[in-house]
Amino acid sequence: MIRIPLRPLARILKARDMGENPDAIENENIRRRHVEMEDRARTRAEGRILVLGAFFICAFTLVGGRMGMLATSMAAEPLASATGTTIVSQRVDIVDRKGRILATNFDTHSLYAQPPLMVDPVAAAKGLVAVFPDLDEARLIKDFTGKRKFVWVKKRISPEQKQMVHDIGDPGLLFGPREMRLYPNGRLAAHIMGGASFGKEGVHAAEVIGVAGVEKQFDGYLRDPANGDKPLQLSLDLTVQAATERVLFGGMKLMNAKGATAVVMNVHTGEVLASVSLPDFDPNDRPRAPTEGDPSDSPLFNRAVQGVYELGSVFKIFTAAQALDLGLVNPETIINIRGPLRWGKFSIKDYKYYGPELSVTEIIVKSSNIGTARLALQIGTKRQKAFMNDMGMLDPTPFEIVEAAGGKPLLPKNWSELSTMTISYGHGLSTSPMHLAAGYSAIANGGHYVSPTILKQNGPQYGPRLMSAQAAAQARVMLRKVVTEGTASFGEVPGYHVGGKTGSADKPKPRGGYYDNKVISTFAAIFPAHDPKYVVVVTLDEASVFTYGEERRTAGWTAVPVAAEMITRIAPLLGLRPSGAPQGSSGIVLTSQ
Repeated sequence: MIRIPLRPLARILKARDMGENPDAIENENIRRRHVEMEDRARTRAEGRILVLGAFFICAFTLVGGRMGMLATSMAAEPLASATGTTIVSQRVDIVDRKGRILATNFDTHSLYAQPPLMVDPVAAAKGLVAVFPDLDEARLIKDFTGKRKFVWVKKRISPEQKQMVHDIGDPGLLFGPREMRLYPNGRLAAHIMGGASFGKEGVHAAEVIGVAGVEKQFDGYLRDPANGDKPLQLSLDLTVQAATERVLFGGMKLMNAKGATAVVMNVHTGEVLASVSLPDFDPNDRPRAPTEGDPSDSPLFNRAVQGVYELGSVFKIFTAAQALDLGLVNPETIINIRGPLRWGKFSIKDYKYYGPELSVTEIIVKSSNIGTARLALQIGTKRQKAFMNDMGMLDPTPFEIVEAAGGKPLLPKNWSELSTMTISYGHGLSTSPMHLAAGYSAIANGGHYVSPTILKQNGPQYGPRLMSAQAAAQARVMLRKVVTEGTASFGEVPGYHVGGKTGSADKPKPRGGYYDNKVISTFAAIFPAHDPKYVVVVTLDEASVFTYGEERRTAGWTAVPVAAEMITRIAPLLGLRPSGAPQGSSGIVLTSQ
């Protein structure tokens, strides 16, 4: 656009020559410019009004058309086209490795009373005692007729109980919503689940918190709404756990044992597929912790991780494997086993006379204390202690339940040469069956440490190498011969090539010394021995069985047949096919539980 100057020079000069006022020219130009600007603004405004009018016409046409369609159509409830994000307030489920429910939530109610609203407090108290026999009628009457304005009656009630309270008909008896933790499998894997209880409580809500087991270990995860509907998946296999519990219970009764524990572990991943401690409990009705007496007498005591015992001769294979790895011996090296082996005022003896000398393999097969002690002397105290430490035998197991931290191994105050000899055959160092399962897994998987875990893993989880693959393979051959030729002959399971080692240790007294007739008997097994996949550890507390005219307490007569029956039951569940024709089982059957 060409703008006209407000004071054109030519016209200004001409006006001056003619005696006219030059300002009049400027004023006239300003007036013309304003007129042009007003004309342009008017044109622009008229265009905008036209566009806005067209928009309103279209909008009213669209709305009118939609209203006409709705007026002529059938009424229907509008549906959302997309779901919103749900904020989950419930505690998430716990499932096994195949997604089967181990712990979930259940909606229930609490029962409370407001005495000022009650019509007949005495009749209400009598009616409540009829519904809940465990309530104290006198105490209820005192609370209902006193000055209290609020009384908790029951924190959790069933739908049937709620209806019976409704039938009492007193307006002062009221209900509040509750969410409780439900374990649909009852006692199954009770020590792993642990249990849950109420934290902060109100009339209309209550906080559910874990009190033991994985419920407490993973309490933060289970309560975190950010996890939504993603359950906590454990390594347990529900069917393997059930079969292990049934066989162990039957074996404990058959062998007259005070208690028992069993661990089934994957040797490559460290996954615990079953962990059983007997006696057990129902986490839906978790008993109170004992305040006196021996904690191990309580059903809450988890023998698999909290029970630290001198496990006996099952440790001998560790001594042989370390000696093989260090190149001190080979499987055929001859060792002098003349005895007794004396150290100061102490002497080490064998269970029976095996001759003047044995090969390293024969020391394990026949379970010679003297031969194992001589191997330990060759290894030396410093190297033995370092090996045990690398194997995790000197610290609580890292198994992910809160009770595992309490299973701290008991070490000798002075790891002397005598301690080196006794520890070599499983005395003087107390560990848990879970420690033992991890140690045998290292031999089974070719020499790598694996950390026991309750969480499902994706593939092998090998840790540091503890021994050479050759030493581990030679140790596995020895374990196989213990079953085929040695003290664990009842442990053979046709088709599955079991290898393992027995251990029978005198049970210590609470105030020092050992019982003369009480034994902790253990059998640690790997299978199949030629290509191990799993470790099974069975430990029986004070087991004894009367057979062949005398009472037997050693593991070969007690723990071994229980483990054999266990392997017979669980091997097919683990997807292992027998290599030969199936044979009869060892005869252990469940009586009742």
